[in-house]
Amino acid sequence: MTMKRILVLCAILNVQLSTFNLLYAGGLLTNTNQSASFIRNLSRDAVIDIDGVYANPAGVNFMDKGFHFGLSLQNAKQKRDITTSFPTLAKNVAHPGNDTFKYHGKALAPVIPSFHLAYVWDKWTVSGGFGLTGGGGKCEFVNGLGSFEVPYSALIGQTMAGMGLTTGGYSLDSWMKGRQYYFGMQIGAGYKVHDNVSVYIGLRAVYATCNYQGYVRDIKLYRNAADQSTQIPDAALQAMGINLANYDITLNTDQSDLGWTPILGIDWKINKHWNVAAKYEFETHMNLKNKTKELSAAARNVATLDRFNDEKTNYIVEDIPSILTLGAQYSPVEKVRLSAGWHFYFDRESEKYNHEEKNIKKGTMELSAGAEWDVTKQLTVSAGWQTTRYRLGDKYMQDLSFNNTNNMIGVGVRIHATERCSFDVGYMHTFYQAHDVTTPDYQGTGATKTDHYIRSNRVIAAGVNLNF
Repeated sequence: MTMKRILVLCAILNVQLSTFNLLYAGGLLTNTNQSASFIRNLSRDAVIDIDGVYANPAGVNFMDKGFHFGLSLQNAKQKRDITTSFPTLAKNVAHPGNDTFKYHGKALAPVIPSFHLAYVWDKWTVSGGFGLTGGGGKCEFVNGLGSFEVPYSALIGQTMAGMGLTTGGYSLDSWMKGRQYYFGMQIGAGYKVHDNVSVYIGLRAVYATCNYQGYVRDIKLYRNAADQSTQIPDAALQAMGINLANYDITLNTDQSDLGWTPILGIDWKINKHWNVAAKYEFETHMNLKNKTKELSAAARNVATLDRFNDEKTNYIVEDIPSILTLGAQYSPVEKVRLSAGWHFYFDRESEKYNHEEKNIKKGTMELSAGAEWDVTKQLTVSAGWQTTRYRLGDKYMQDLSFNNTNNMIGVGVRIHATERCSFDVGYMHTFYQAHDVTTPDYQGTGATKTDHYIRSNRVIAAGVNLNF
C-alpha cells in the first residue's frame, strides 16, 4: 500500500483523547460529587454543613462558631459500551460475518479523596477544601475502539477486493487507555452582611494532569475471513508493495496545566424553616501542555492527530465552563429537611480544542431533590435524586468523548457518634439513557456507520466530620 493510502487511513482516525472525560456526577468537565454527604443526598445547594464549602460556601457562615473539618473517600466504578455497526467489521476474523461489534471500556477510581475545613466567627468565616473537581480515574478499552478499527477495516476491505479476495479478512491488536485528574484546591472567606444574609468570595486552583495511551498494531491479512489458517505471509504482501508495519499507530501523551476559578456565593436564611442559596463559578481557562512520549512517524504527519504532536501543537484549549447553581432547603419540622437544586453549565461559551463547543446545542442542566430525617439523636437517614441533561449534537458524540443524559439516585446515613464527631456512608447509582448516532457515508467510505452509546456507574463513599 502506498504512503498516500497510509496517510489517508491515519487522517480518518478522529481521535479525541483530550476529552476522555471520566465523569461521575456533574457537567462535561466538572465533578460535583465532592463529599460522602453528597452521595447520600444529591441535593446540597442550600445545605448548611461542612461540605457546603464546595456546594454552598456562603451557607458555612451559619454553622456553629468554631472549627469544622470533613474528610471523604469515594470509590467509583463505571462501564462504557459502544456498539458499532459497519459493513467491513464483518471481515475481522475474530467475528467473521458479523458487521456489529461491542467495544467495552472500564473506568475505575479506587479512591477519590476530598476534604473541607472552615473556621466560623461572629461575622466572618474562612474556609478551604480539596478534591478531584474533574476527571478522577482511568478508563481502558482492551479491544480498542471503533474509531480505530473501522478505518482499518474499510481500507483493508478495499485493498483485498482489489486483490480479488472478496472473502478476505484481517486481524489486529488494538488497545486504548486514558487517565485524567483535575485536582482542585479552594480557599475563600464569607461575611454576614445581615443576621440572615451571608456572602462569599473564593478562588480555586485547578491542576490538570492527564495521560493517553493507545495503539493499533500486529495487523494480519487472510485470504478467507472464516479460516485463520489462510493468513497471507508478510513476505508475500511486501512483494506486492504492502508493508503492514507502516500501518502501526502508537500514542503516549501527557497533558497538564494550572487554571484558576473565581467563586461567588450568597445565602439567605429566611427563617427557621427556609434557606435559599446561589453560587457562581467563573470559567476556568485551561491550556493543556502537550508532552508526547511516543507518536508513530506516520501519525506525526496527520493533521487530525496534531493535538498530540508537540512538534506542532504545544497547548490544547480545554476550558472548564462557568456554572450557576441555585438551591433551597425547607424544614417543615425540626428533624426533617427537604431540598432542591438547579445547575446550569455554560458549555457553549467555554472554548475547546478545534472549537468543539460548536457541536453542543445547549449548556448542560441539572435538577435535584433530596430529603433528610433525624430518626434518632444518633442516626440521620437520607436520600436524593439528580438528573443531568446534556444537550449535545451528534458530532460531539465520539467513542472517546461521549456523555449520556442520566438520572442518579443516592441513599445513605449519618451516624452521630458524639456531639463533635459524625460519620457519613452513602451509595449512588446512575441510570443512563442510550444515545444512537448514525453517520451516512462515514468518512467518505460510502458505507453507513451506526454507534450505540451507553454507560453504567456506581459510587460508594464514607466520610468523617469533626467540630471543635
